[in-house]
Formats: sequence, C-alpha cells, structure tokens
Amino acid sequence: MAAATEEILEHLAAVSFVAGRDARLALPAVAPLGAAAELRYLETGRDLFFYDREAGKGFFHATADLVAAFGGLDPWLEQSRIFLTQRGTFRAAVGFFEQAATLRQTLGAAAELVWFDLGARWLALHVDSAAAYFRLPVSTLFGGEGVAGLQALMAPAEALLQGRLGVGTYLQGALRVRALCGLEGVTEWARRGADVLAAGRVRGEAWFRLESEEARSFLLEILPGFRLGAHKRLFILLLQAWTGLRLPLEDGDWSAEGGRAFVETDGRSLFVPAVMPDREEALLAFYHTGAHLAFGSYEEDAIHALFRELGMVHPPLDAEQRVTWRPLFAQFGQDLLRFQMIFDLCEDLRVDAGLDREMPGYVARLLRLAQQRGRPAGVAGAYYDAALAMLMQHGAGTLPEDLLALVQPHSGIVDSFRVALARYGDTDLPPLGLAERTQAYLPGRSPNAARPVYPTRRRVLRDEPELDGDGGLGAAGHEEEPREMPPEAAGNDPDLEIPPEDIQGTGGRVGAGIPMPAKVTGAGRGVEGPQGGFAYREWDYRHQSYKEGWARVHERALREEDSAEAASLAKAYAGVLRRMKRALQAQKPTRMAPLRRQFEGEEPDLEAAVQYVVERRAGHAPKANIYLQRRPRQRDTAVLLLADLSTSIMAAGGGGVRIVDRLRAAMLLFGEALVEVGDPFALYGFASKYRDEVLLYPIKRFGDPFDARRRAVLGGLSGRLATRMGAAVRHSTMLLQRHPAQRRLLLILSDGRPADYDDGGDSRYLQEDTRMAVREAQERGVHAFCISLDPRGGEYLPLVFGPGHYLVLPHIDSLPQRLPEIYLRLRGHQS
Repeated sequence: MAAATEEILEHLAAVSFVAGRDARLALPAVAPLGAAAELRYLETGRDLFFYDREAGKGFFHATADLVAAFGGLDPWLEQSRIFLTQRGTFRAAVGFFEQAATLRQTLGAAAELVWFDLGARWLALHVDSAAAYFRLPVSTLFGGEGVAGLQALMAPAEALLQGRLGVGTYLQGALRVRALCGLEGVTEWARRGADVLAAGRVRGEAWFRLESEEARSFLLEILPGFRLGAHKRLFILLLQAWTGLRLPLEDGDWSAEGGRAFVETDGRSLFVPAVMPDREEALLAFYHTGAHLAFGSYEEDAIHALFRELGMVHPPLDAEQRVTWRPLFAQFGQDLLRFQMIFDLCEDLRVDAGLDREMPGYVARLLRLAQQRGRPAGVAGAYYDAALAMLMQHGAGTLPEDLLALVQPHSGIVDSFRVALARYGDTDLPPLGLAERTQAYLPGRSPNAARPVYPTRRRVLRDEPELDGDGGLGAAGHEEEPREMPPEAAGNDPDLEIPPEDIQGTGGRVGAGIPMPAKVTGAGRGVEGPQGGFAYREWDYRHQSYKEGWARVHERALREEDSAEAASLAKAYAGVLRRMKRALQAQKPTRMAPLRRQFEGEEPDLEAAVQYVVERRAGHAPKANIYLQRRPRQRDTAVLLLADLSTSIMAAGGGGVRIVDRLRAAMLLFGEALVEVGDPFALYGFASKYRDEVLLYPIKRFGDPFDARRRAVLGGLSGRLATRMGAAVRHSTMLLQRHPAQRRLLLILSDGRPADYDDGGDSRYLQEDTRMAVREAQERGVHAFCISLDPRGGEYLPLVFGPGHYLVLPHIDSLPQRLPEIYLRLRGHQS
C-alpha cells in the first residue's frame, strides 16, 4: 500500500474510528484498479467525510456496489464531488450513493448520466429539492418511461421553483398524475397549477399535493379513458333491457392515488366511476354488477344463511338499515382477503352464468376482453388465471362437479359460499394484499362486498312488472317493505325517532339563516296552500321512498319593475358586456352538418354512389344525387337560469354590497350575452312557503324577447320566503323538456342550503330531495349545474350535484362577470 494511501487512512482513523474502519473495509473493492486509483478514491472519500460525515459514510458504504456497477471509478467518483459545492448536501449525497449503482445496472449508463445531471442542476438551484430528487426511488421516478419520460416529468419543476414550490412538493402530485393521466396530463396539470400557485402559496401547495377539491376535479377532467357521464342514460336502458332492473346511478369513489375503477352497488344504486378504461369494460361492469342484484347476491334470507354457515348470528343492521360483510370474513383472520377472493370467484361465476343465460354471448365477451388485457403480474395473476379457467371450462362444458352446481338456474349465493369454503380448505392460491386484490379481478368484475348493502326481500325476475313510486317496487326493481327498527339500533338515528305524524322543531336556514318557527301536523302535511299548481313528488330519505304529489309549484308573475336600476346596471357593466360579447362571438360554435344525396357537392356520398351503381347495373335509371355537402349548423342548446330568490339574498356580503345587487347584474349580463350568442334561454326565480306553495317567477320564458320590460323586472328583483329547491328543479326540468333542443342545461344560482318552514329543522331532508331531483333531471337529459355564494357550499354541494357539477364563488363581486363565462365553459363541454 502506498505511503500516501496509508497516510489518508490513518488521518481518517484519527478523526473518527468509524471513518477509518469503513474506509479500510471499502478499499479492497478499489485495490484491483491500481495505486493511483486507490489514492484518488481515498482523497474524494476523505474530502466528503470532512465536509459532512453522513455523506462520507454513504460514500464508503456504497463503494463495492458502485465499482461493480460502473466497472471502475468513472464517472461516479467525479460525480460524487458535486456534493462538495453546496452546504447541507448530505441527504442528497446519501440518496445518490444508495441508488446510482442500481440505476446503472437496470437502465444503463445514459439513464444514470441524465439522472445525475438533473440532480446536479437542482443542487445548484435548491438543496432541499435536490435531496428530495436523489432520495426518491429511481424505479418510482422513472416509472417505466425512460430518460425522455424523466426529463418530461421534471421539465415543469424549475419554473414552479420561482413560485417557491420545491421539487418534493411537486413530485408528490406529479408522480400520481403521471400514473393516472400520463406525461401529457402532468404537463397540463402543472400548467394549471402554476396559475393556482400564483394566486396563493397555501392553495398552490394543496394543488400540487392533490389535497384540494379543485385539483381532484381537474384530474377528473383530464383523466384518459371512457367517460360514463354522457352515456349514463343509455347504460341504464341497456341494463334494464337485459336484467329488468332500473337502478339509479351515483358517483363512485375516486382517489388521486389511482387504482382500478370499479362499478359497485349498495343494493339500491350503482356507483360508477367517472372514467373507465373503455366502453366494453364499462358495459360489462354495468351488466355484471346489476346481475348480482338480479340473481340474489343480496337477498336478506341468503345473507342470514351465510352467517349461519359459520355458526354466527347476523349482526344488527346499521343506522341506514344496511348490512356489512366484514364480520363474515373476519373469521378468517389474516387470511380473510384470500377467502374473500375465492368466494368472489365462485359467486362471480354463478352470476355470470346466470347472466349468460339471459344475454347469450356475455361470457364470451368477458373472456375475450380478459384475454386481450392480459395477465397481471405477481400474486394477482394467479387469481386472474383461476377466474379465466373457470369461464373457459364453463364455455367448454367441462366444469368440475363442485363448480357445476353454481351454474344451475336455481343456485344461490349460499351455494357459492359452500363451494368457496371447500376450495379454501384445499387451495394453492397464494395469500394477497389489498393492492394485489384490485388487479386480480377480470375486466368488468369488482369486489362483491366493497360497500355495506341494503338487503333485498326477494329475488327479482325478468318477467315481473315494474312500478313507480307508490306502485310497490323501488328504484332497483325490488319490493321496499317497511322495516322495523331493531332494538340494537335504537337511538343511533334520530330520524327514526321522529314520528311522521307529529314533527315539531325549528326550520332550517330560511332567508338569511335566521331560524324560523315551524310546526307540521297530520302526517307531515304542512299548511294548506292555494289550490291548483303543478304537483310533484318529493323524496323522503328517512323512509327511502317518494311522497307522491307532495309539493306544489305555482308560476307567479313578478310585479316589481325598476327600469332605472336596469339602466344603471347596464351602464355600470358596459365595458364588461362589450368584452363578453366579443369573447362569445369569437367562440360562437358551429358544426358542419352533412347534407346527403345532393346533385352537387364537395365530396361523394359513398352510400348513395354505391346505390347508384347497383341500380344502373340492374338496368334502372337512377338519379345522380350522389354528392355530399357540408353546411354550418348552429349548436342546438337551450338553457334555463334558475335563481334563488329567498330572503337571504337581501343580506349584505363583503364590502357591504347586497347579494341581490350582484344577482340583478349577473342575470342582466347573462341575458345580454345569450341574446348575442343566439341560444334559446329562459330566466326564472324561485322561492317557497311550505310544500304547498313553491313559487316560480318567470322573468323571461323561452320564446319571449329579452326586451325592456324583462330588463326592468330584473332591475326590481328582491328576496322573499324560503328555498325548496327540489320542487323548483323538477318544474324547471319539465319546462326544459317542453322546449325542443338537443342539449338542455339547467343553471342554478343559490346562496345556501335548500330549506323551508316545514322541514322540521332537518337540514338533510330537502338536501336529499334536491339530490334526487338533480338525478331525475339528468336521467331526462337535463344537465344541472349550481353556482353558489355559500362559503360552506363545499360541504353539501358535492353530495347534491356531484363533483364537477357545481362552483362556489368566494366573492359575490365576481358573480356578474363569472356567470356568462361559466355558461360558455359548460356549453363547450356539452359539444
């Protein structure tokens, strides 16, 4: 050993016994490279150790792996010296030493060089960001995208640093966005996030951590795949045609962490994700999940029998009369997921076989899609293969005897459970975790006990009649018998303790949030209102049923007019209106509609041309109308603006400005803008005083001119009474359906929760009814969107309107400008 080398080793040992020991232990990996290499290596290690002890330790500990991976000291030894250029680099250095060898071996020299160069750049810009970058596992950072993918992922980060956003915060969200939306999605998400960050640091950091509702909503907009929103009505009809079920649809759970999208059910509704991989999987998922209801997976007697199979008593229903399956699977301890998967394999086979009898070819479609997708890696693949094998054996008629019992017409979920118990006792399927479980299901299938369920009383058959509301069958097509409250549930749900014949208390938010006295007697009837009007049903969540003809809507003319106020508003917002009209004109959408079978045109009409040739050869003398012309056609969109005119709009907002002042201006600008763009529109206000007197005020009906009189009515708007929103939404939906249009939009302006004098102080009652009214509107082809001025709107609007179907404006001053802009955006989304 050279004297210079020994001198460095002794120096290290004198300073730190650990450093001297680690250096001597690492030196044999370098010795074959020669004395000069040893000396150069020890000089770098000494400098790193004296600069920062943790960096020096990381250097010596990683030496053997680095030399083996790089085949020597180059270039990693020189790269190591970059950590001597800045203070506090030890965390970045440790990350580099721990991962450089692995990266070199797995992705090659070019990838390691690019990875290091990017990290060195961040070391010069922001030491903490460099530490976050180097310490992130390289497999996660590259994510299978290669060098170009890494560069694209990191490209937005440097610009964000100018807004004081470090790489650590950026990567928290960017990696998840890349997994969900790809690299293009990361670029778009980061560009929008830069604007959010400029508006406020705290808000921006929440965006990049994917902790804010606006970030989640944006991801749903850019998420790739098949979007169910525009096809829900079709899917509902298809499901009804094949299974006889009419199931309401709810928005399913969605997580920014990603994971697989499943269609699920709670026994009464289908919960559908915003996006699925493709249309075929979405259809199969609808059919399969609905078939679980049609073929008795949630029959109450069968669920009791499942628990008896394990010697258990069925647990008490929860406060919403649902059953959870967890106690059933908990008997299997740490192995519960394996048994649940085996049970799902058997039950899914039973249900799919039943559906295949009703829908010939269903199993073949499922097999074809599963084979196209391919086997998932790891443990999940074993369960995927088992499910495929069962379906292939079913198709070939070679099912083993135990599984053969599951494909008989009268088999039930108890049969599936018994077969699963027997197979579990003699299985070679491996244990699995939650992450593997989500990948183990075939396309279209999903965990069968993911949610607590409302058990059904009896099995649904295809040839049974379907009735509405008070006809005896619920929304899911099964009988909704009244349930007695179990003694164990007493006191858990206050709604169950309130007799419907005598509800007393205080009303919810009425007007500006002042509690108002309310007393309802006689089966919750409320006070007698004026006769006539339009009768609408109302949803009672406490009994999970509709009250038919419960609310009455009356259309009343507004007598107050203020031409001077209307003129003053037009003058005050003249500049805004000019800019808005220019924007609307610039984006005024038209579509090129094809005109077929023309005698002249820009291109041939292939269908007409083929028919022409066939008829000529047959000896006929056809007309030569074989061309296709394209002409612009205006988009056919109708919109009804429904404004909450409850007492609370007379309250003052920020800066002492009343809500009603901004509401008048917003509706006036909206009307002027709609006249400019040419879409048919109507303006209505609404208020209520008990269920018998829900008042809709037509300010401008469809077909009415937007003239001086309508503007004067807007100028005289004032607040009155309460907010029974569900009935107003149902009546507005009816008005929109009467107007011929391909697209119908219901735009709702509100400043608080739905409430009325006779809601018994139950804030949830009218909120749930409004949610059902919005869903009914959607089923009838009317898209409802709410713009709220309530700062607490984020607590209940997602439940009522669904994610992406509402907007909370933090400042009332922005309402006049934002209202037409929001309409323009919604109009564009419906194209």
